[in-house]
Amino acid sequence: MKLYNSVGPNPRMVRMFAAEKGVTLPTVEIDLMGGENRQPAYAGEVNVAGQTPALQLADGQVIAEITAICEYLEEKHPTPSLVGATPEERAETRMWTRRIDLNICEPMANGFRASEGRGLFAPRMKLVGAEGAAELKAIARDRILWLDGQLTGRAFVCGDRLSLADLLLFAFLDFGASVGQPIPAEAAWVNAWFERMKARPSAAA
Repeated sequence: MKLYNSVGPNPRMVRMFAAEKGVTLPTVEIDLMGGENRQPAYAGEVNVAGQTPALQLADGQVIAEITAICEYLEEKHPTPSLVGATPEERAETRMWTRRIDLNICEPMANGFRASEGRGLFAPRMKLVGAEGAAELKAIARDRILWLDGQLTGRAFVCGDRLSLADLLLFAFLDFGASVGQPIPAEAAWVNAWFERMKARPSAAA
């Protein structure tokens, strides 16, 4: 296997997932800033969506989309479990991963692309205007506060077990903080959880 890697929260989440699994993934670096991911050699031959990361298997098959990659790694390397060891745990992980992805990661990333990242992304995709970017950032902030209220008292998103949901949330909150979207100070649980996640060895992956 080899991981087509780049800067950004999506590849980082997969690297963290692999690190927590103890799986070493050889990487091929893609110059996202230079637009290599949109060139025919990558978008035509590796990932038709023109996005990173992508995982190429030994037989040449390519798996894209971060949750699909992580689910594949989970099935190939079931311990330690990061999706879930039972149907109930897997359902819980997928529920929270979906909520975090749609309600926090997507508006946060799109808000960045349409504002601070506009110079890079405008030639590559359709973007909302400045007002829309501000609204997307506000949505992400509001949902972080909502999440904070839901998870108070837990060690991790899914109770006492680290999961895919934690790795996704951490990668995007750390990214957001670097592009002008810090974790709200009043989100006490999220801030404390973030510091615990930051101290894990996988955070350096």
